[in-house]
Amino acid sequence: MDPVQLQTLLTWAAVGLITLGVGGAALIGLREAQNGARRRARLSGALVVDTVGGGSAALAGVVSGVKRLGDRMAIQDPAQLSTIRARLIQAGWFSREAVAVYLGAKAVALLLATVATILTVPWAISGGGGMGAILLAGGFAVAALLGPEQVIKARRRKLELEYMDGFPDLLDLLVASVEAGLSLDAAVSRVGEELSRRYVHLGEHLRFLTLELRAGRSRKEAWSSFAERLAIDDARALATMLRQSEEMGTSLGDTLTVFSEDMRAKRMLRAEEKAMSLPAKLMIPLILFIFPCLMGVLIMPAAFRISQTLMAN
Repeated sequence: MDPVQLQTLLTWAAVGLITLGVGGAALIGLREAQNGARRRARLSGALVVDTVGGGSAALAGVVSGVKRLGDRMAIQDPAQLSTIRARLIQAGWFSREAVAVYLGAKAVALLLATVATILTVPWAISGGGGMGAILLAGGFAVAALLGPEQVIKARRRKLELEYMDGFPDLLDLLVASVEAGLSLDAAVSRVGEELSRRYVHLGEHLRFLTLELRAGRSRKEAWSSFAERLAIDDARALATMLRQSEEMGTSLGDTLTVFSEDMRAKRMLRAEEKAMSLPAKLMIPLILFIFPCLMGVLIMPAAFRISQTLMAN
């Protein structure tokens, strides 16, 4: 590849990465500000109303177009809707339109990757692209095929960490509510209201659990569905424990107390594991960044003096 073309490509890639980083940071900041305003309004008891401005209206139009495209894809392949919906619920998207938006986003990503690949064809044919054009087209294809899936997986991992952090608090509040005389269903409703202030998504799952119990679904099926939505081992163990406690007729308060103590012990073990693994994780940045700088600061003055002495002689 010609050095001038390589420099131009690197320049445009750097500009694109900087633009993407600034835009992503601005989008994240705007989303956090909106979530904070909604959370403060919810805690103050005010009615939360979404305001639609010019930018929000344009974004809503884009989402509406993507949703219509996703609806057409869903009609063509209805067999995967339940599986995709379950994965999106585990990732925190509960809307009925989430599946259509996801499928539409995948179609748009493939379309954009196709257009970007076509635009690289003249560069490859002219002989200036070579392997760089092939790699760039392959990068577009991989991003289009795996990008939406990786977004869902990253969202699921983030929520799983939130669920694992909030589950011991959930059990402690359940134990306190049951020991205070509330039934399990009433305790779940009360705990869901309290946890929503800190663990928003976990509180949403508890609210869905409460609605299922009020709708007449059996407690065993409702808790099993709750565990599948969270997709963590602690929730599955809790659902199994409640089913066995109901079948054997054991005390619910004692069972929840033992399980809560086990969850607190697991959380402490996870914290100790992270603390013990910290020195090993610090080894790589210490060797790559801190140690060379330290050696340079210590050795450079002596090397300078030795060089001056040798030159003087």
